[in-house]
Amino acid sequence: MSDQAWFVLGALIGAVALPVATLLLLPLRVYVQEGHVTLVTRFGRLARTLTRPGWHWLPDRALPWLGLHPTSLRSQFRHIEDIAVNDKSGTTVVADIWIELRITDPVKAAFAVDDWDASLRHLVAHSVASVLAGDTFDEILQSREELGSRLAAEIGPEMQRWGVQVEQVLIQRLSLLPEVQELLLASVAAKLLRAKADIEEAGRQRVRLLEATTEEQTATLTAQAKSQYPLAVGRAYAQLAQTPELLHSYQQLYELSQIRPHRATVFRGVTDHDFRKAEAMMLVPTGEESGSFAQSGSADVHSQARFDLTTA
Repeated sequence: MSDQAWFVLGALIGAVALPVATLLLLPLRVYVQEGHVTLVTRFGRLARTLTRPGWHWLPDRALPWLGLHPTSLRSQFRHIEDIAVNDKSGTTVVADIWIELRITDPVKAAFAVDDWDASLRHLVAHSVASVLAGDTFDEILQSREELGSRLAAEIGPEMQRWGVQVEQVLIQRLSLLPEVQELLLASVAAKLLRAKADIEEAGRQRVRLLEATTEEQTATLTAQAKSQYPLAVGRAYAQLAQTPELLHSYQQLYELSQIRPHRATVFRGVTDHDFRKAEAMMLVPTGEESGSFAQSGSADVHSQARFDLTTA
């Protein structure tokens, strides 16, 4: 065969051998992703820990006694639902717990416990029962972040024994049983009605107190005003007394202001030595005597009239 024929034959053999070799070598390799660790076991015992990302060759990869256990070192999350516990007052509380964790020791996580993921639920249920049992439902609602930190401190040491570090624990949701919810709503409604009644009663009492205070202040101011009236009149009379003529004129005007023409007949300048009242009523005033007395009202009014005798 010529050299060219040998070259073509070699190229064909190489083209066929390369894929065949690749297919034969693929089962002997292990690929490790970034942020992951692969544990290699032989006959059930840990033989090697692959931590470097990339390809790793294992000549006995295809043998039946070799086992591979890939483990993620990244943060993981667990959502544990419907954990029922009794609070301090005996009320059944249903809680959902959200946990952030990370595997720090893959060897312990694989060999220290059979299934740490399944054991985690039992551990969380026990911790939630011990932490929430000391508080009432209202206190749990008000201090959920604090209780989450207490749960993390309760779960953390046990999980460290399994090579798992607890980063954060949150109480995601709290609920009550349906029959407990009905009783709680009825209790809240009763408290609201009581609070409303207390507010209304307090408002009525404040209104009554305000009215009484206002009446007291009004009475005090009225009494003070009335006490000033006699003093003002006294001062006015004292000033008028300094001028006797003016005082006498004021007294006459005051007497005339007290006359009520529609009810009384007043005789001025008439004394008991001159006429009696009954006789004076029978007189007919003349032009000269019109200045001596003044009579008002009709004959029908005289029977009901009030007589006041004043001196001139």
